[in-house]
Amino acid sequence: MSTLWRVAEVVSGVPESETSRTIGLRVDGMNGNLAGQHIDIRLTADDGYTAVRSYSLATAGMDEIIEITVDELANGEVSPYLVRNLMVGDQLEIRGPVGGWFVWRPTDPNPVQLIAGGSGIVPLMSMIRAHEAADNSSQFRLLYSLKSPGAGFYREELLTLSRESAKLVVDYAYTRQAPQGWPDPPQRLSEEALLATILPVEAAPAVFICGQTIFVETVSGWLVQAGYPAASIKTERFGGTGGLR
Repeated sequence: MSTLWRVAEVVSGVPESETSRTIGLRVDGMNGNLAGQHIDIRLTADDGYTAVRSYSLATAGMDEIIEITVDELANGEVSPYLVRNLMVGDQLEIRGPVGGWFVWRPTDPNPVQLIAGGSGIVPLMSMIRAHEAADNSSQFRLLYSLKSPGAGFYREELLTLSRESAKLVVDYAYTRQAPQGWPDPPQRLSEEALLATILPVEAAPAVFICGQTIFVETVSGWLVQAGYPAASIKTERFGGTGGLR
């Protein structure tokens, strides 16, 4: 982990939804990052006031260009600026990459179950991308819980991978609005639906869960009750209100 603040130049900005944006950053001397790590971003106002926020990295590997995906928070100090105002060529202060526990490494041979609630997909997407790029044939499965189809991140990339990749299976749970023709009505994710969709306990998967706190705590609790070893479950959570998306 780098504890030094460094300058990052904005090289791209691509909308993911009406309230979110993927931002590409070039960081001179960046030695890459592990899948699942995050960075800290520091903004400084003209009067000297500073705000620091952590954002998961959506990319992994040995590269000077990294990506974050930011979801705008109502009344947020930092996210509205990053989503609405930041422009290509602007500079940010960053620190990191940070984290060594909620990570996936290409040398890990175990099957993997990823469970994302809303914007919790971001660090899991870095794992998916790292897995696709690696000489690793372990089974990966993603369960992505969303309020509606339009709220999803990386839609085209996940659609392509779900059709073409032999290493990834993608499942969706829609809680408020389902796509036209979807076989199930929108509803909150339940324990029964979760266990019917994910890799079974007999497969001994490594499990990564990311989302709002109540989502993560509820889902991880269901898994432990169903017999998944607590040691095999890694979680990352963020604040905010809301239930199972």
